[in-house]
Amino acid sequence: MLSASFIKTSPDFGWLNDVSVGSLFGRREMEAVYAAVEPVSELPEQPFYHESILLDEVVQFLEPAAGKLIADGTLGGGGHTEALLKAGAMVKGVDRDADARAYANERLSRFGDRFEAVEGCFGDIATLAQVGGWGKLDGILLDLGVSSHQLDCSDRGFSFRFDGPLDMRMGGGGPTAADLVNDWSEGELRQIFWDLGEEKSARKIAAWISSEREKVKFERTSQLADGIEKLLGRRGRIHPATKVFQALRMEVNDELGELRRFLKVAPDLLKPGGRLAIITFHSLEDRIVKQTFRDASKEEIDRPEWPAPQPNPLYAYKLLTRKGVAPGGQEIARNSRSRSSRLRVVEKI
Repeated sequence: MLSASFIKTSPDFGWLNDVSVGSLFGRREMEAVYAAVEPVSELPEQPFYHESILLDEVVQFLEPAAGKLIADGTLGGGGHTEALLKAGAMVKGVDRDADARAYANERLSRFGDRFEAVEGCFGDIATLAQVGGWGKLDGILLDLGVSSHQLDCSDRGFSFRFDGPLDMRMGGGGPTAADLVNDWSEGELRQIFWDLGEEKSARKIAAWISSEREKVKFERTSQLADGIEKLLGRRGRIHPATKVFQALRMEVNDELGELRRFLKVAPDLLKPGGRLAIITFHSLEDRIVKQTFRDASKEEIDRPEWPAPQPNPLYAYKLLTRKGVAPGGQEIARNSRSRSSRLRVVEKI
């Protein structure tokens, strides 16, 4: 079963049962994720980098201070973590990307034992906390965006902009995007292109892939991107392979499944008064987070058939951002990839 299918079947997300997953995506998200430009064949070697989004807002809501322990579940380039450390907090930075951990360790070495880079996925944060003996946390941060380094590093295979192996794995294990493209059935590919990318030409693209791979296996990002462009043509600034690449990346890394696992355990990881901040980048992620926070912030639940409201077993949070916090115009002008970001924050009761 495809990981995207949890949306249709999970009782935890019943509110999504009648929603077309693809219908939640929009042009804005696609532009921001890939900041589409003309593809080039190579990208010079460069260090790990990523401009942290909504940095001031994250610090404002998480209120880092001496003696507080915060988990950054998406360490990346360490920008958010650095700001939290500068304010005096201790930070556990979780990332499955070895490049990210190595870079963060070097960048943040001046903070000594107040910082620890931890190998793993934020979806497994409860296990990481238990094994590491973290205790209850004062705050947790997730930034669900793909780092600029990952998008722009050709050998990672995340982007159609630079030719590289069709990989897309954020960590080192598991199937690659090439494995999916070459081995999955035409129907399975069609489903993820539609569900995770809102690709209107999902059927046509999946059929083309199914036919083309009989002649030659897909191994390079340029093979897939150029073939889709030839198949669909090019209109406007958005590359026609954008949505397919996003869908493959999300499936390869089980991004929605990982978010789901995290949201289930997050309340148990926080101290009373501890805060959870999540930055999302497309409508599906944002709606899942928004609805989960909303459901967990109601003391009681009611149904028409019930004689009276009942205590909500999911009650765990107080909403601190009833509407998602968006970046300002200056940040968007400075970093176009921030355009679709939204920050949502809750406080453990």
